[in-house]
Amino acid sequence: MLIKIEQIFNKFIDFMGNILVVILLLMILNVFYDVVMRYAFHNSSIAMQEMEWHLFAILILFGTSYSLKENAHVRVDFLYEKFSEKTKAIINIIGTIMFLLPFTGLIIYGSYDFVMDSYSVNETSGDPGGLKYLWMIKATIPVSFTVLFLEGLNYIIKNINIYRGVERAKKIDPQGALS
Repeated sequence: MLIKIEQIFNKFIDFMGNILVVILLLMILNVFYDVVMRYAFHNSSIAMQEMEWHLFAILILFGTSYSLKENAHVRVDFLYEKFSEKTKAIINIIGTIMFLLPFTGLIIYGSYDFVMDSYSVNETSGDPGGLKYLWMIKATIPVSFTVLFLEGLNYIIKNINIYRGVERAKKIDPQGALS
């Protein structure tokens, strides 16, 4: 059962990772366009510059979940790398429960009013020619932290599977024919 839940979460986060690749490409094209317009034609768009920041924010906010899934997040490895797989799994479970989940919960809870205030006044950019509907980019904060919260739960499940020895068996038999 835990293996199936982990696989569902992993597919969802992989899908999010693919969307992030597209957003990264859009951001690169946006920056390229902005640089060409600014230096070749001496023309610049505030909206395009703001779009760069917004796309970058989306990459960072949602990229944290993908980073956690791929185990590419930052940690202090000088002690951790010497532990057994079961000890690492216990540390990961405790750390996720004590730090990641409460932190993401606080951000989700704390950002709700921030987004709703922006939505209720239909906040727009303060710069002339800037983007409208700022509440949309602000809404990515609670949404991305909800995804990170869910990935935190998946990370706990993954480490429970590692502790139980199921993760090792899954790597040996990728067809999922576990006993």
